[in-house]
Amino acid sequence: MVANGAANLSQNADYVDSLNVFPVPDGDTGTNMNLTMTSGAKEVAALNSANIADVSSKFARGLLMGARGNSGVILSQLFRGFGKAIEGKTEVSTVDFAEALKRGVDTAYKAVMKPVEGTILTVAREAADEALRVSESTSDFNEFMERVIVEAKASLERTPDLLPVLKEVGVVDSGGQGLLVIYEGFLASLEGKELEKPHAPVMDALIEAEHHAHAAQGFMSTEDIEFGYCTEIMVRFQEEKLKDAPFNEDAFRNELSELGDSLLVVADEELLKVHVHVETPGDVITKGQRYGELVAVKIENMRQQHSTILEEEHGANQHGVQTTTPTAPKAKVPFAIVTVAMGEGVSDLFRSLGAAHVIEGGQTMNPSTEDIVKAIEAANADHVFIFPNNSNIVMAAEQAASVAPCGVSVIPTKTVPQGLAAAIAFNPEADVETNENGMKAAASVVKSGQVTYAVRDTSIDGVEIRKDDHMAIAEKKIVASSASSLEAAKKLVDALVEADDEIITILTGEGSSAEDVAALSAYIESKNDEIEIEVHDGKQPLYSYIFSVE
Repeated sequence: MVANGAANLSQNADYVDSLNVFPVPDGDTGTNMNLTMTSGAKEVAALNSANIADVSSKFARGLLMGARGNSGVILSQLFRGFGKAIEGKTEVSTVDFAEALKRGVDTAYKAVMKPVEGTILTVAREAADEALRVSESTSDFNEFMERVIVEAKASLERTPDLLPVLKEVGVVDSGGQGLLVIYEGFLASLEGKELEKPHAPVMDALIEAEHHAHAAQGFMSTEDIEFGYCTEIMVRFQEEKLKDAPFNEDAFRNELSELGDSLLVVADEELLKVHVHVETPGDVITKGQRYGELVAVKIENMRQQHSTILEEEHGANQHGVQTTTPTAPKAKVPFAIVTVAMGEGVSDLFRSLGAAHVIEGGQTMNPSTEDIVKAIEAANADHVFIFPNNSNIVMAAEQAASVAPCGVSVIPTKTVPQGLAAAIAFNPEADVETNENGMKAAASVVKSGQVTYAVRDTSIDGVEIRKDDHMAIAEKKIVASSASSLEAAKKLVDALVEADDEIITILTGEGSSAEDVAALSAYIESKNDEIEIEVHDGKQPLYSYIFSVE
């Protein structure tokens, strides 16, 4: 059942993604649920037991550590409660299964600070209530699951009546749709159908070999590295894009080879995965997006890594033979900050403000619970403060905090500007509670805005948006859409900047230019000639501008 549920979700992830309300290039619901479910399914596949309690326990653990985004965390909590309900059982009846579904719903609701109806929670709850009713009249699992799915579908169709924004855009809840797809996979298993497991390109071994080859070049100086950014992307092909730009692997490989070296391209019917060393990672992302939707992005500064390696190997003798004295472990510290960010400039900014560890992630790829736990452990502190910097990462951070080996405080920053403000407010001489209060207060007074592009046509809050337009997003609201990123940025200034504001910080990213930044600065000064303007090259992908106004 687990394998079929995961396979069905994987096959329908694109459709679930398409139901997201905001047309932004983010870590979508289908993608997050799929990656979460895959993590759970892998744990089960490695288990040498068919005992349902063992399977449920392993599945729940895999979901917990692999959870990405709010939808992934909620999914993990649904099956965490389910697993708790059948602990110690060797067989389950429809009554047991129904009660386990209900226990899962209760667990998930408790995990969400402010549960919202019209979401995956509603679909799960109403399906579980129906399961309890059905279990009283049948012990046949096929009939039981069929009727649960009928109610889940009906509940899903009602979600627009509970969330007005769904009705405005004309979609049902994406998380609820993802859960329904999983349940349909369960039923297929009960009916004896084995759904085709999606084939993922095997590239990890190739990339690992490539990294080993470069690691062997320890004699190189940092300046000898011609292409400084190790860039990896994964793209899920989309039919509508392939109609306009059919994918040709050889032509694509030749195109990327002009940008850098160490190129690896692997593709199948569903996915494209790329590894390349370049100077302009944004160009790789843009070229990949011609054929589909970004599933994952990873960018590493190899010059910085190389410098660090050389520093760590300073104890090696003149012949390059490593001494036997082990590198001393990082000394434990009282406090550490762990933050999530994308873009070399943004990451460097957080480090300059004292962040011990920056997790690569954000809109394009929400880090998993396990990613965050590893960062907490690497910080080696008595107490760690986490800045998620994205509303869709807060729950994963809180879940990581619950299983971390040290004290952890999640400062629920939902934007990069909030995270930067919190980092500035950190006081290493203060205690945990004082820092928590101070950082939360600092984050709460920052106004955040961003300019990104639309991935589809839509209309939200009276704003007509066309695919590839540049959208101005003030806090959580789309305030304007324009064919020009500069014009969208000006509209964002109009929405955010007020007469008594003192400073505006602009993080420039992919799609911005020096000329546009100069024009934007002049526009800001024309609106408020007393405001201080700070500009940092954030190098963030997908977002040409990020604004912080205080």
